[in-house]
Amino acid sequence: MSPARRPARASDVSSARRRAPRIQLAYSIPVPLRHGVASVEIRVSTRRRKSSQAHLEAGKVVVVVPGHLSVAEREEVAARLALRMLDHSARRAVGSDRELEARARELADTYLDGVRPTSVRFVTNQARRWGSCTPSAGTIRLSSRLRSVPPWVLDAVMVHELAHLLEPSHSARFKALCARYPRHAEADAYLLGFEHGASTAGMPLGPLPAEGWSSDDVEEPAPDLR
Repeated sequence: MSPARRPARASDVSSARRRAPRIQLAYSIPVPLRHGVASVEIRVSTRRRKSSQAHLEAGKVVVVVPGHLSVAEREEVAARLALRMLDHSARRAVGSDRELEARARELADTYLDGVRPTSVRFVTNQARRWGSCTPSAGTIRLSSRLRSVPPWVLDAVMVHELAHLLEPSHSARFKALCARYPRHAEADAYLLGFEHGASTAGMPLGPLPAEGWSSDDVEEPAPDLR
């Protein structure tokens, strides 16, 4: 029989409150990455005295810094910690096209009835979209900027492009296929924020399509009219 849990004392509650950060100010800054820009939230805590701390919250990097730092100091610290965290996340994500294809097979088996692309690879010539698919050839190309995003965001883009192998248009059926991935809408919001961060950092990527970041991602060769 396990011992009875003692009720919380007033001193315990007081101690927990002392450990919790007291946020004085919160704002976001764009941090340039190797393949794009990330929006990083800085939270200024009156309880922190020396150390700063970074963590992921709803897919976004949040850095908590001491209140005594100047604006320049807190932004330098935030950028450094964010880059360290995102680099670590990228190292844990897929690194080669072979790993990318293996991950695509896992996602297809889990969410899309085992559909198979002929190839999946990173490319460097997609600055205004995250991925593209040629259904007739079964090929999928992903922007190299996705190397910097969390693995679950990359997964969502792959599921989106894999779904085009089953439904080339952005129809209701296609949207239902994408919705099988549980974090699809969350990834969509993350990438819209990523695009916004790029534009506010002076790296305009062009207007977003009317239907979102991925409405023009289906490519087919032009018909031979000869």
